[in-house]
Amino acid sequence: MGPSTRSAQGRTARSRRTVIAYRVIDTVAGLEAACAALQSGTGPVAVDVERASGFRYSAKAYLVQVFRRGAGVFLFDPPAIGDMSPLQRAIGDAEWVFHAASQDLPSLGELGLTPPTLFDTELSARLLGWPRVGLGAVVERTLGIVLKKEHSAADWSTRPLPQDWLEYAALDVEHLVDVRDIVAEELDATGKREWAEEEFEEVRTRAPKPPAAEPWRRVTGVSRLRGRRNLAIARALWLARDRVARERDLAPGRLFPDRSLLAAVAAQPSSQGALSGVKAFTGRASRTDLAVWWAAFEEGRTTTDLPAERVPSDALPPVKAWAGRRPEADARLKTARPAVEAHAEFLSIPTENLLTPELLRRVSWEPPQEVSAEAIAAALMALGARPWQVAQTAPVIARAFVRAAQADTDASEAGS
Repeated sequence: MGPSTRSAQGRTARSRRTVIAYRVIDTVAGLEAACAALQSGTGPVAVDVERASGFRYSAKAYLVQVFRRGAGVFLFDPPAIGDMSPLQRAIGDAEWVFHAASQDLPSLGELGLTPPTLFDTELSARLLGWPRVGLGAVVERTLGIVLKKEHSAADWSTRPLPQDWLEYAALDVEHLVDVRDIVAEELDATGKREWAEEEFEEVRTRAPKPPAAEPWRRVTGVSRLRGRRNLAIARALWLARDRVARERDLAPGRLFPDRSLLAAVAAQPSSQGALSGVKAFTGRASRTDLAVWWAAFEEGRTTTDLPAERVPSDALPPVKAWAGRRPEADARLKTARPAVEAHAEFLSIPTENLLTPELLRRVSWEPPQEVSAEAIAAALMALGARPWQVAQTAPVIARAFVRAAQADTDASEAGS
């Protein structure tokens, strides 16, 4: 069955769709009944998660959607249910199908839900070189069905959830197994199935990032502040905002945004009233909790524990500084980058999926002593590249490094 036939069937199926009243499962009894149905279903299981990013402090799941052939769609309310382990037991042996699994796995992990294997339709679309890889675009390309995406940024902690939101959530998984089958055929036809499986496993087993030692330094624009005292005030305001946000389960930016934090530091108010008068200090809690923010400001202004203006980092220097600091590394990167980009275009894969720019920068900055495909391959593996990425890029990079070194030699000889 060709894509056009599938698309026609998809459009016909959509035109015949009847209105469905979706129900959220929010009891243990409902969970157990749904799990029995899912266990009797067949094949892979489509899974998706809805959070309340930008509304709530946590990134926990407020809705988990599951679909399996022979069972149907189920919408679970994890905060109301509590223990979700029956769902893990019901579907734990099946392949789980996601669209952009890396976004959902942390929230699922908090619920004790972990896939034994997974298939990622978004990542597959990237490896296939499709120009649009959002769920709506991929469903339309493969099935000819147009999904409504107007609730993607909704506050999913809302209760009760409106029916149109529930329909949106259900459609995120209802077609995903059909999409998976078509995408898998494309991966097989293009010889990229093994590459995709390596990527899926890396996503599935990826360790969470360790918490930042000083998360307040991630305030947008904080690097523009000068002086340790100003940094101390910014830190105190951030810590106060974070504490209140956690207590109220609100996204910190909903209390007051980063730009207001920096505006308060820049204004250097001399009193609580003066802080209230800073026009740029805005937000839903900028005035209602003014005493809390002023106490934090005072703490930052009087503390003897001043943060360092610069912190140690293993980050590489900005690429624009390489020519002056390490010209040979600059030459390697400028020769290797277009070579890798050309190979990515040949493979019809986005360059960042073939090899992340950070890995190319690191191997260019500190290459192995022996410039060979084997040595470059070992260096890339040590940096975390997948075997398929190494096989495709190590020879390309090695040749580029040799060309860069030869060009440097030729330039030196010409100038002597």
